[in-house]
Amino acid sequence: MVSVKEQYEAYPYPERDPKDEAKRLITGSPSNPLELDHFLFGGQRDWSQPLRVLVAGGGTGDGLIQLAQILTSAGAPYEITYVDLSTASRAVAEARARARGLTGIRFETGSLLDAPDYGEFDYIDSCGVLHHLPDPSAGFAALRAALAPGGGFGFMVYAPYGRSGVYPLQEGFGTLLEGLPPKERLATARKIVDALPQGHPFKNNPNLTDHQTSDAGFYDLLLHGQDRAYDVPDLLDVLDQTDWQLQSFCTPALYDLNRITPRPADMTDAAAMSVAEKLTGTIRLHVGYALPKGADRKIAKGSNRALIPHLRGVQPAALAKAVAAGKPLPIGADGVKVQARLPKTAAPLIAGINGQRSLAQIAKANRMDALSFGMAWTPVETLLCGWGMMLYSSLLARR
Repeated sequence: MVSVKEQYEAYPYPERDPKDEAKRLITGSPSNPLELDHFLFGGQRDWSQPLRVLVAGGGTGDGLIQLAQILTSAGAPYEITYVDLSTASRAVAEARARARGLTGIRFETGSLLDAPDYGEFDYIDSCGVLHHLPDPSAGFAALRAALAPGGGFGFMVYAPYGRSGVYPLQEGFGTLLEGLPPKERLATARKIVDALPQGHPFKNNPNLTDHQTSDAGFYDLLLHGQDRAYDVPDLLDVLDQTDWQLQSFCTPALYDLNRITPRPADMTDAAAMSVAEKLTGTIRLHVGYALPKGADRKIAKGSNRALIPHLRGVQPAALAKAVAAGKPLPIGADGVKVQARLPKTAAPLIAGINGQRSLAQIAKANRMDALSFGMAWTPVETLLCGWGMMLYSSLLARR
């Protein structure tokens, strides 16, 4: 078997060119600072205090660069420690940071299992790594041991149903191509995948595209020698066993059973999310945030009128115009698409979102009292926060 380190030395993943930093910033979940503020710090973190971050298994640097660039642009102090086994991946991440002139980053080659050796951290990012460990629970536990009091954790692990067709191919290739070097494994596997019959579950899964984008993407998806997926019960179980608790998935609407069918009154949250995952069938990744077990920290909610809303993936003016016209809003994630509508009374409130105004200021500008504002704002929050399109954070507030 090609080891995880050998794979990522041969094919750093995801494939990135540092020259592209001049023309784009790759953003996503977890670890957008606005998002982690929303889920972990009630949307009101004191950003004048340095954020101590561990990027555990940072790969070619997507999470690292997103965090460092957004915090740098906002003038928020930070100290980031990047750790990865692969020297080739680390070289790409370092080159990307240099291309942007980012500082405040300590680069280490090593294992996330040694996370506590690097210090204590207010925020830990581990995206797409834990499911590649021989014992993922040891990784969850090591990261928990490195968390500072009051901190939180952003994660991504694979989910089984949206990756239908992947694991039989991984197993078959693992047996067939045992002992071959990475490039020969890749060439042989590509030929086999090209010839798969039309009825093969992998060929019929439109949610999987990594194998089409690059050699590194193909190898990571279909030739990985150490890869497991977590359904919702498995994920909740490993979090519980390692002293974590789920705070939220980044797109909670995906896991809302009421989106699909009425939820039985006596069904637990865990059971409802599990059933929603099974009935949806397209969720490829579980992306979310966790807190230490027993922590009682609330996700940001609009009942706190001091919070500052931010839209994500859409411009306020464009969304407000569509809402004012009564148009359906195409919304969705991970293969799920919905056509949603918001009341026209929400349009001027959405137009007032600029990353600086609080909810109280938006209400005042629209001459709305607390009751009328709450009635108009609640459906906005429910829909947009549910699909990860709106976040509350004080990061960009003028200081």
